[in-house]
Amino acid sequence: MILITGANGFIGSQISSFFLNKGSQVVGVDPVPLAERPLLQVARPYKAFIHRDEIWDFLQKTSGISWVIHMGANSSTTETNRQQLQEVNTIYTEKLFNWCTQNQVPMIFASSAATYGAGEQGYDDQMDPNLLKPLNLYGESKLLVDQWVLQQKQTPPHWYSLRFFNVYGPGEYYKANMVSVPFKAFHEIKNTGSLKLFKSYRSDYKHGEQKRDFIYVKDLVAWMGELMQKKPQSGIYNMGTGHARSWVDLGRAAFAALGLTESIEFIDMPENLKTQYQYFTEAKMEKWQAQKLTASQWSLEKGVADYYHNHLLKETSWS
Repeated sequence: MILITGANGFIGSQISSFFLNKGSQVVGVDPVPLAERPLLQVARPYKAFIHRDEIWDFLQKTSGISWVIHMGANSSTTETNRQQLQEVNTIYTEKLFNWCTQNQVPMIFASSAATYGAGEQGYDDQMDPNLLKPLNLYGESKLLVDQWVLQQKQTPPHWYSLRFFNVYGPGEYYKANMVSVPFKAFHEIKNTGSLKLFKSYRSDYKHGEQKRDFIYVKDLVAWMGELMQKKPQSGIYNMGTGHARSWVDLGRAAFAALGLTESIEFIDMPENLKTQYQYFTEAKMEKWQAQKLTASQWSLEKGVADYYHNHLLKETSWS
């Protein structure tokens, strides 16, 4: 039986679907009831679905948990409440890690590429986490866990802290201003015929040439299964393609997927973002590759085309 937190969220819902479709027994955990996000939960027969705050009582009374996949978090990179982020993202994860240690249950949990800050030290998952300086409180809340975990003498039999880079794909429709740019681009291009991207405020980057490591959620879901099957060395792992692509590349992929003529406009960046904006992210994947784990199967162009044609253009099949 697999326990998945954040099961009614973006990545967690896709992981839940993957394992439920394989016939696994899944316990879903989320503060948001299933009925509030019906597009995520069509015909998903959970063994049980419980509120985030009920998990400790549930675990005391339940046996047979074979894995914990902890995706639940406050994922807002603009959140300003440090205490709330530390309670939900840091302390909650540490408590789950301790439960998994005490009960010898393997654990996978979500960290973030936001832990790398502006990338002054690069994006190497083998780097000492104490050298990193996140640009926002969300990144800080995730980094605190990574620093804490590496200090623990007792751990679960297998554990994996996964630093997600720019994830996009089906299941994110409810995230309001936190949806991915591929999702925003789809609706903006469909509605206006053009796409707005932020200007660059650094001389070494032209407008639209800021780069991100865009990773399709279907890669992440497949990797979860692979981690559980192969059980590589425990530790912190980047979750990206290892190939940075520009916002212009993304825009072109979006227009191509929709069969429309490219039309990109550059706009001013909000002042509150300028001090915490990442101009370049690219996951170093050597540690992952050294464990003989599978490389990304979805290029930006292939992933955007699949997302649009097999999900967003169907409107009722976003999950």
